[in-house]
Amino acid sequence: MTAPHPPRPKAPAFDVDALLDSPSTRIIVCCGSGGVGKTTSAAALGLRAAERGRDTVVITVDPARRLAQSMGLRRLDNTPRPVPLASGDDGARQRPPGTLHAMMLDMKRTFDEIVEAHADPERARQILANPFYQSLSSSFSGTQEYMAMEKLGQLRQSGDWDLIIVDTPPSRSALDFLDAPKRLGRFLDGRLLKILSAPAKSGAFRLIGAGVGMVTGVISKIVGAQVLKDVQTFVTAFDAVFGGFQERAEQTYRLLQAPGTAFVVVAAPDPDALREASYFIERLNEDRMPLAGVVVNRTHRTAVQQLSAARSLAAAEALDESGDHALAASALRLHAERTQVQAREIRLREHLTSAHPGVPIVEVPARPEDVHDLDGLREIGEALGTGGTRQGAGGERVSG
Repeated sequence: MTAPHPPRPKAPAFDVDALLDSPSTRIIVCCGSGGVGKTTSAAALGLRAAERGRDTVVITVDPARRLAQSMGLRRLDNTPRPVPLASGDDGARQRPPGTLHAMMLDMKRTFDEIVEAHADPERARQILANPFYQSLSSSFSGTQEYMAMEKLGQLRQSGDWDLIIVDTPPSRSALDFLDAPKRLGRFLDGRLLKILSAPAKSGAFRLIGAGVGMVTGVISKIVGAQVLKDVQTFVTAFDAVFGGFQERAEQTYRLLQAPGTAFVVVAAPDPDALREASYFIERLNEDRMPLAGVVVNRTHRTAVQQLSAARSLAAAEALDESGDHALAASALRLHAERTQVQAREIRLREHLTSAHPGVPIVEVPARPEDVHDLDGLREIGEALGTGGTRQGAGGERVSG
């Protein structure tokens, strides 16, 4: 007689409504790989929080602009825009208890705002017009992630909202998001840029010596004298304004670790997405980031749990042999297919649960179509708030 199998690990339920309702929750950061419904989840969390009484702003960096589409807006920009929430089944306009704003990060504009806020008008003009700055603010690796955190800090400091939800870049690696502030800060405060800028500073050349002049001479031949001059001019002006740029980066990093911040990892029930989710969980734990739970989108469930896939297929074959009830046979085969999909998804979820016991999970059933309006977001929010228990198992995907 074989020994009984040990009980399968069961993840605790992720109480999303408790997270949204808690006054101590001030920042929610949604992270995960691309294509798992992260942007839609962030928007649905924002809408549900607003309709439960929170003054909420959602910031996305999604270049596909899905957030604006899902909220029924034509466009979003670097300034938070109000989302009209008044609705009612009877057509009457009802004022929601909270408010919702949304914005899409403009990486360069956010960088420009930092310059304008901390520099006198003439120095700001010099920096903004500098070719090296224009390249840095538009395309330097890590700038987008850093500016998302910079914008988060600005919104938090303004005090205009009691809940900020951040839809992070669709990066495949958690390192890109968590390391960006430090990486960009180290670059701007780095030794190489300080060496390059030395000849442009009054008296610096004599203090540092001819060795630096030799180095910059070699670099000048490689990158060109004009490029080197642009770098020197930029660093000189920028350093006077942001001598503690690394300190700003560290402040944003500490904000992510502070009480009141909660990370939500978003995934889908497929091996690659759950592998990425597992990596995010490990990295968040490593950096002592507060993980609230995991959202698994696009799950499939069948209402007829008692009928297995094997029995359903056997019944379908019997109906085929009789030559009648073709429609019933097709329905049985569809049920068998859905049951098999459900079983595969359960195995994948249990693998994640085994690797990370105690991490709360909530599942959101797949939908027949992409979310493109507030009603669709409300349905996603309802699934998040009730653990998906009130949702049917139709459809194929959640967008975002």
